Amino acid sequence: MPIGELAVRQVVIAPHGTPVLDAAKLMREYHVGDVVVTEETGGKRVPVGIVTDRDIVLEVLAQGVDASQLSVDDIMSRDLITVDESQGVFQTIQLMRAKGARRAPVVARDGTLVGIVSADDLIDLLADELGELAKLISHEQKVEAEARR
Repeated sequence: MPIGELAVRQVVIAPHGTPVLDAAKLMREYHVGDVVVTEETGGKRVPVGIVTDRDIVLEVLAQGVDASQLSVDDIMSRDLITVDESQGVFQTIQLMRAKGARRAPVVARDGTLVGIVSADDLIDLLADELGELAKLISHEQKVEAEARR
């Protein structure tokens, strides 16, 4: 399955320079744990960083920094990994694991932001698939028992 089919298409975004407090308000309003920082390039929205609720806690609150003086640029992760929407689920899991990333923006071939995928999304998918596999085993056992009667 291409990761683009699993990606959440409603991504909460913030342009460069967005105040950290505004990013936190967006996270609260949309009930998400991250904001993708984007820039407009040739009319396309391209991801350039990500700010998570954890970034705000560790880099701002725990350090006693005045959040009103910071923008997302000051605390965003710049070593952003992105995943092409045609990439497979297993490849995506391998990349996220290798980079230690719980979230990855999903992009079109031209780099345009089209969605985001999280470890939680992947766990939900795999749990559903394992559940279906378990049903197969149970069904197979019933069919075999009936055939032997």
